[in-house]
Amino acid sequence: MVKDFFNKIMVALYRIPWIKNRWAQNFNAQESDTIPWTPLLKPLSHCKIALLTTGGVHLKNDTPFDMKDKYGDPTYRKIPSSVALKDITITHDYYNHKDADKDINLIFPIEALRDAQQKGLVGESAEFFYSFMGHIDKHHIKTLMEQTAKEVAHLLKKEKVDIAFLVPA
Repeated sequence: MVKDFFNKIMVALYRIPWIKNRWAQNFNAQESDTIPWTPLLKPLSHCKIALLTTGGVHLKNDTPFDMKDKYGDPTYRKIPSSVALKDITITHDYYNHKDADKDINLIFPIEALRDAQQKGLVGESAEFFYSFMGHIDKHHIKTLMEQTAKEVAHLLKKEKVDIAFLVPA
């Protein structure tokens, strides 16, 4: 309960520009010298699409992300692409998801994808979409990069996904 209160206070504090800017000045982000870019070899309307989010989205009957570990939860959740909106929820204490609770499409744009598919703009969905918790720090960064992200990349390749739409929270 105390941790929940602390996280809510921190989320509120980061809305204050000078606090957010001060934090950003001292934040050491992961850097890369290369961009993993693969050119598109077929029309969008023939591409298999997957959604990935860092918003802590998961099925209501699935295990929530771990909010007790202050360094985050480097695991992921599989979400069937056929999921009904009423069957998904958000477990994430490190950002204010009040608006996303009202409209999950803000961080998991599944209805926009389905609409584009109905219009023939993009191809079919992958069988599963994937969700991560965006707050990852310390030793969990290594786990995320060397294990979890590789597992999801393997699953996407196995399913022959052409485009992974990454949506941060």
